[in-house]
Amino acid sequence: MKGGGKRPIHSVSTWVRRQPPKVKGFLAVVASMAALVLLRMIVHDHDNLFVAAEAVHAVGISVLIYKLTKEKTCAGLSLKSQELTAMFLAVRLYCSFVMEYDIHTLLDTATLATTLWVIYMIRLKLKSTYMEDKDNFAIYYVVVPCAVLSLAIHPLTTHHIFNRISWAFCVYLEAVSILPQLRVMQNAKIVEPFTAHYVFALGVSRFLSCAHWVLQVLDTRGRFLTALGYGLWPCMVLLSEIVQTFILADFCYYYVKSLVGRTAGASPPLWSGVTSEPASLRSG
Repeated sequence: MKGGGKRPIHSVSTWVRRQPPKVKGFLAVVASMAALVLLRMIVHDHDNLFVAAEAVHAVGISVLIYKLTKEKTCAGLSLKSQELTAMFLAVRLYCSFVMEYDIHTLLDTATLATTLWVIYMIRLKLKSTYMEDKDNFAIYYVVVPCAVLSLAIHPLTTHHIFNRISWAFCVYLEAVSILPQLRVMQNAKIVEPFTAHYVFALGVSRFLSCAHWVLQVLDTRGRFLTALGYGLWPCMVLLSEIVQTFILADFCYYYVKSLVGRTAGASPPLWSGVTSEPASLRSG
């Protein structure tokens, strides 16, 4: 009876895996819409979704802290992703202090502090285990385009121009800050368990944040976009949320599939080999 309950899940997983990319993409969109409908029914105050997103991010950082303190190794972690994360959090904190101060400011402060601690551990305490040769993503490939884009497209509010550009910069940089971490996992050809948990937590966090923005737009029938400003900026905010969600969606799918497979005894875990390697970790 116990095994019979797992077979349907494995059968569905196997069926999805055999579908062509277009069908998988369609199923992903349908699943995302169903999740949004469910969240809209369960969560009445959709601002709580953004708080939940930051809380899940904090959980992911906690997983890293456990890995670094208990296992005394930073193997599989991208220092550059952590530095990009610290960068956009620092800019976002500056914007929070000069533009709006709320619960998100406190959450970002805690997350920045722990991220800086992770950077300290990788750079100094556990430097001998840092896979520097695998962490070869040039961060100026994302920092420079984000800076240029923020100069061109930023909020058209009454705030000082520097603050508006800074706000746009942190939004754009957050969307692509995980790319160096994905490159490390791609280069290593294997995903260490705690790193996988951390990246999955980021994926969940990004989905909740994206759901927050989408549901706010739906609830206000588009007026929420006007509140963000005029021009291309409101669309770019939504696009940034969607981009960072889909960057991690593929990895999260394979992460969940590997857990289901391990429970059912049907497939190896995500980090044991290339058979479960998501497209986001494959080269070319």
